[in-house]
Amino acid sequence: MDSNIIDGMSMDLEAANMDKLKSVFPECFAEGKLNIDKLLSLCGEYITNDFEKYKFEWKGKSECLQLAQKRSTGTLRPCPKESVNWDTTQNLYIEGDNLEVLKLLQAAYFRKVKMIYIDPPYNTGNDFVYEDDFADPMQRYKEVTQQTTKSNPETMGRYHTNWLNMMYPRLRLAANLLRDDGVIFISIDDNEMTNLRKLCDETFGEENFVAQIIWQKRTSPDMRTAFSTGHEYILLYCKDMSTIDNSLFPLPLSDEDKSNFSNPDNDPKGPWVSSDFTAPGYRPNQMYLITTPSGVVVEPPKGRCWKNLEDVYLQYLNEGRLWFGADGKGVPRQKTYLSERNGKIGWTWWPNSEVGHNQEATQELRNLLELPVFDFPKPVRLLKRIIALASKDNDIVLDFFSGSATTAHAVMQLNAEDGGNRKFIMVQLPELCDEKSEAYKAGYKNICEIGKERIRRAGAKIKITTHEITITQEITPDTSDEPCVDTSEFHLDRHFYEKYKGELKLDMKTLAPNSVDVGFRVFKLDTSNLKTWDSTPIVDDDLPTLYERMNGMINRVKTDRTDRDMVCEIMLKLGVPLTYSVTPVKTNGKFAYSVGDDCLLLLCLAENVLPEDVEQMAEYAPAKIIIARDSFVNDTAMANAYYIRRDKGIELKLV
Repeated sequence: MDSNIIDGMSMDLEAANMDKLKSVFPECFAEGKLNIDKLLSLCGEYITNDFEKYKFEWKGKSECLQLAQKRSTGTLRPCPKESVNWDTTQNLYIEGDNLEVLKLLQAAYFRKVKMIYIDPPYNTGNDFVYEDDFADPMQRYKEVTQQTTKSNPETMGRYHTNWLNMMYPRLRLAANLLRDDGVIFISIDDNEMTNLRKLCDETFGEENFVAQIIWQKRTSPDMRTAFSTGHEYILLYCKDMSTIDNSLFPLPLSDEDKSNFSNPDNDPKGPWVSSDFTAPGYRPNQMYLITTPSGVVVEPPKGRCWKNLEDVYLQYLNEGRLWFGADGKGVPRQKTYLSERNGKIGWTWWPNSEVGHNQEATQELRNLLELPVFDFPKPVRLLKRIIALASKDNDIVLDFFSGSATTAHAVMQLNAEDGGNRKFIMVQLPELCDEKSEAYKAGYKNICEIGKERIRRAGAKIKITTHEITITQEITPDTSDEPCVDTSEFHLDRHFYEKYKGELKLDMKTLAPNSVDVGFRVFKLDTSNLKTWDSTPIVDDDLPTLYERMNGMINRVKTDRTDRDMVCEIMLKLGVPLTYSVTPVKTNGKFAYSVGDDCLLLLCLAENVLPEDVEQMAEYAPAKIIIARDSFVNDTAMANAYYIRRDKGIELKLV
């Protein structure tokens, strides 16, 4: 296919991988085919007849890999009406099958995500396990969103296999999105812990395993069982261990930790704690004598030596980093200053007293939405710790099993606390709520509606409790059912505001400028906006059917799709993040759309485009101009457009 023509497919991962191999190992290709044996030999791996080496295999594994590589025919359609602060937010909420969504995000977010957290189905027997369809994933998605979810009981016979087949392609695609210094955290319990560890070893590499964290999820044992399980696991892997060191995962110092620091000698560097300046063993060059400030000469205790060489000791002494006791007669101890501590080294046991528990998480969500609308959410404190460990200002955090959107809540809360500007991408399948559930009775038809409302209310609560408000007018009695507050699509009812305003005596509010980003853009998975050729066989030379199909392809854009839909699809196809600005512009009276603050793309879907229109578009100096093929007034105009863009050094693409 002509590389200047944009089709309705996601990034071709197989072609991209082949191009990478060709650039590094061109000698391994002959007539376009890869010689695997030659590639292995160049890497020092030689073919043997050893068929008994260890491999992690299950039925359907090879098909899963093919499914991950299969191009998606879907797109993400924007939903501004369900969004908050569409024009300014850098956050995304995406409804859809996460496998297809991950494929669609490949071009725009390849190696841009700093941290992934997922809480996938645990395969307890009652969990929903998504069954992918290799032949037509989009059709399968359409079917699933119209029915209640299926469980995966052990009696099915493919209990672990079904779960592995669901997880493997998604992890493969997610790994592509991680930056070289990126990390992934995965919550899991005993049902699939062993398999998940093997799966991650295969996907990310055994050498990139970081930790298996144990989270104490309960506060008391379940008395109905012989052994009560009070914990879950959080697996931590990195993209590339060579980019990771211990300083990247500091835990914040608690008030109790800080209370251990003091300043009995009024050190100008501030509070400190001391540690032993000796080390076990005997090293001749670390057995020097030390004279204390009081004149007492000391040497290392028996069986020990000083911690450092004498020149290092003298440096510490000159810097005031040694403590000899209140009377100046003691064996020296080394100071560590509170001001120099970025945190503390974490360990793999996370008690609920530090990061919350199941009951806390359930109560948090119930307080926010005022109903028990979601089973087994994670506590915000747990997600805040995870995010704080692995992300910094402006990093992207992805959760593609987002559930009730605890991750989004935690990102916003942490940004409010530490002044960060992290962005989130939430992805969730719109699983239908059971009609007998409290959520359904409250008006939530699917899980996505719960997640979006949680983000709205959590954002509003953050704005209220952080005092990011200004008085706009005195409130008048509200007798209508309409929201009493509407601030740039940020809706909030009176009851909710009154609940969280606390000591504030204000009645109306607006979002403060340059404040915490509590907005999000909503997108929904759908079929491509571009028509695809109907390749079903035509029976008995049925020319009318053939003509009908050909005429239907003259205009490739589907009639029920908007310009905004098309702009977002083009952004995805050309690797532009979905949070970039889109500005309508006029070129010779025809509407076009400028993408990005510096006009990265210019898209025109207007009719009867002339060469002079293209000349006008080129004045915006975009990197690329995209025009619908049927928009040109004639073929001559299309040909002239190619000459114009060549002279201007601008890339022209057609849809």
